[in-house]
Amino acid sequence: MSNDAYATPLSSRYASKEMSQIFSTRNRFSTWRKLWYNLAIAEQSLGLTVITDEAIEQMSKHLIITDEEIEKAKKEEAIVRHDVMAHVHTFGETCPAAAGIIHLGATSCYVTDNADLIFLRDAYDVLIPKLVNVINRLANFALEHKDLPVLGWTHFQPAQLTTVGKRATLWLQELLWDLRNFERARNDIGLRGVKGTTGTQASFLSLFHGNHDKVEELDEKVVELLGFETVYPCTGQTYSRKIDIDALHPLSSLGATCHKMATDIRLLANLKEVEEPFEKSQIGSSAMAYKRNPMRCERVCSLARHLGSLYQDAFQTSAVQWFERTLDDSAIRRISIPEAFLTADILLSTLLNITSGLVVYPKVIERRIKSELPFMATENIIMAMVEKGGSRQDCHEEIRVLSHQASAVVKQEGGDNDLIERIKKTPYFKPIWGDLEKLLDPSTFIGRAPQQTEKFVKVTVAKALAPHKSLINEEEVKLNV
Repeated sequence: MSNDAYATPLSSRYASKEMSQIFSTRNRFSTWRKLWYNLAIAEQSLGLTVITDEAIEQMSKHLIITDEEIEKAKKEEAIVRHDVMAHVHTFGETCPAAAGIIHLGATSCYVTDNADLIFLRDAYDVLIPKLVNVINRLANFALEHKDLPVLGWTHFQPAQLTTVGKRATLWLQELLWDLRNFERARNDIGLRGVKGTTGTQASFLSLFHGNHDKVEELDEKVVELLGFETVYPCTGQTYSRKIDIDALHPLSSLGATCHKMATDIRLLANLKEVEEPFEKSQIGSSAMAYKRNPMRCERVCSLARHLGSLYQDAFQTSAVQWFERTLDDSAIRRISIPEAFLTADILLSTLLNITSGLVVYPKVIERRIKSELPFMATENIIMAMVEKGGSRQDCHEEIRVLSHQASAVVKQEGGDNDLIERIKKTPYFKPIWGDLEKLLDPSTFIGRAPQQTEKFVKVTVAKALAPHKSLINEEEVKLNV
């Protein structure tokens, strides 16, 4: 690729080879050839004697287009101004015995639309294993840290304690919904089949001399030969662009999940409680050598925003289609559909890397809990004093005064929270001095977080991953550039 021409970083810098290959020039035009080849096989099997065994044999030997043929088709397209016909001519020159029957009865959308549907399904087949492994790695992380208390945050203000593992289940649950959405979208994808110029199959009815049964059988045979179970019964010239909405919406939804998770990790990195992996030779800043920037999560947030916007392309394109077809869908679909899948692929590859090496700092977490827990423990302290015979109202007033004093030390003097030390020095609280350590045990503030986490992972996650056990890979995942 020339260094003097723009190349999208989605494929040149970030995306996996598997995903890039699906939307590559060679795969697109080779898929067209496979579609023509299977159409010829189906037509011959239903009695079209004009299609010879020699024609089919020649086509079978040239299903993968060569670099030379790609260049030849480019030159032909510059003359005829039609990409499909340029490739019909090029394929025909390579397979002279088939030159007269390639594309027989078909319209351009037979190859362009059916190929796009194949790419949609193949792309989901790349994404689903990656999503399965992100879920599996994050589930292991959640189980490992299910008992580790951590300060909860609401409005990014200190709140009741949770655990590191329980917080991870919030990300996990959304990823499970994404997996559900991916599977639905993937399994709903059918083929346009052989429908002709406006969806009426008139050209094929003519080919088979008015035999409706053979036309229907042709549709079914082509779909079967291409490995699909479903053919859309009604189309115009194109398959409904609403299918693109259904295909891209789950990707957009994944983008929201990824952005939320990566943002949480970025905030936790600022708190120094949890960090994404940081390689030994990685440089965080060109100026500040000490920095450990969360660049993986920042990349996720950046690309997740882009992914969320691409769904609108599918929505707007579907909404403005006229009657049986209009060509204003073509150019934008060449951009938005590959970009959506390439971007989703990058997000999942990056999350695989992140979830395989999340670093937790228990001592930092413990220190933050200690700074906030005294205020949270005041209700427990009041209850303990009442059990020792004290008045709830008197105790409330005593602890209110001490809490305000401790708060002033933290906010005005920049000191540590000394509420517990103040309680230990106040004779009123002497009956519960010996109980303070127990009353301040963080594990008594986390509710059912460990139990919830364990059940969620071992039941809900396990059930979702059960059909995908063969896809789970525990190997370390290296990050692209």
